[in-house]
Amino acid sequence: MKTQKLSILFLAFAMAFASCRKTDKDETEVPPKAPEAITGEITTNRTLTADRQWILDGTVFVKSPAVLTIEPGTIIRAKVGSKAALVIDKGAKIMADGTAAKPIVFTSGRDAGARNPGDWGGIILVGRATTNRTTPVQVEGGVAITYGTDKMDDDNSGVLRYVRIEYAGIGVNDSEINALTFYAVGNKTVVENVQTVYANDDAFEFFGGTVNCKNLIAYATADDDFDFDFGYNGSVQFAVAIRDPKFVDAADDGNGIECDNDKDGTDATPITQPKISNMTIIGPNNAANTAARHAYGNRWRRNAKFIFNNSIVLGSQKGGINIESDKSATSYKNGDSQFKNNIVAAYTANFLTNAATSILTAADMQTKALADGNVVFTDANISVKLNNPFSLTAPNFLPAAGSPALSGTWVATTGATAVTYRGAFGTTDWTSGWANWNAQSTAY
Repeated sequence: MKTQKLSILFLAFAMAFASCRKTDKDETEVPPKAPEAITGEITTNRTLTADRQWILDGTVFVKSPAVLTIEPGTIIRAKVGSKAALVIDKGAKIMADGTAAKPIVFTSGRDAGARNPGDWGGIILVGRATTNRTTPVQVEGGVAITYGTDKMDDDNSGVLRYVRIEYAGIGVNDSEINALTFYAVGNKTVVENVQTVYANDDAFEFFGGTVNCKNLIAYATADDDFDFDFGYNGSVQFAVAIRDPKFVDAADDGNGIECDNDKDGTDATPITQPKISNMTIIGPNNAANTAARHAYGNRWRRNAKFIFNNSIVLGSQKGGINIESDKSATSYKNGDSQFKNNIVAAYTANFLTNAATSILTAADMQTKALADGNVVFTDANISVKLNNPFSLTAPNFLPAAGSPALSGTWVATTGATAVTYRGAFGTTDWTSGWANWNAQSTAY
């Protein structure tokens, strides 16, 4: 009996000792460091660590030859009212290499529930690759940097991988800034797994350059999800755009893709021609309270050429594919542009052309599209059979059993890896674990 009592006392003492040790350990854990502001110019190598939040205050320029490294899991918030933006200048680099478990987040400085599109500017990469400009051009949004006349197509502006860019889109001095803008960015730059959230202008815009991108998400963009200009000739594979029916730029059409050679439709070379494969574009599909300026899935105009293959255009409000200029129509008709092995199921007309042109009618476009292995539907997702593509809070873009996205003959496309499906997804959801479909309620 005495031995049993001693054992019980010993056990109680051991448990109390263990509890004390745990308490001591908890009390000695290092608390998060205080937030630190980032301002002005970064002219030497700098690292933003994940052990604190960073506050982007005003326009911050990373200048050559500096490298800005950002650790996985780091959160960068924009100072409210400062029109914050991050600009990586020619010759400088950003190394924002996150992971699916620890994405790097650029977001509004406002608290959950109070965030708005345009709470800050966005991220701007300025490179030295080819454009079709012959004199220097100033970066949009009032940013005092020029670009456009270099010819270094293998230029390297760094890495953006597993990065979210939320609530961007205010101009520094004048017009809006896109969530992520590429000015003459070269093909040694790595851009993979990047999501934009409620951008107040375009989600991704490419002014010339040769950068190649994979796994892009444009979520609830005000203007265009993907915009190409000034001789861009890189590639984009595995990209998805989903629009919020109630949210669009009130003064401009919101399109899945908008593409121009330049604003005047000149013959300046190189002609803009993005190489796109396995993109999924989800329009509002005339959901309740759809705003008036939601427009087209693809808008090719002003002498743009295009390669758009192995993709899905679903629910675009005013039309699926719109070719607006005679030169763009001629390029499609004679085979200089490609539109092959796609699924088109717009809310209204699947194909449109400039009403004044005699080059190519909408009927001609459909005839050519069908001959090139495209599939056309008029019942939106009933026949396309994606699992839950129109949900804004829990979208599922994967094809269901029997979906035509899982059939067709994949068309080889410059810069693209061959797969056995159409659209951005086969049987794997590459957005899982790092994309955010509820950024408004996320506490940072």
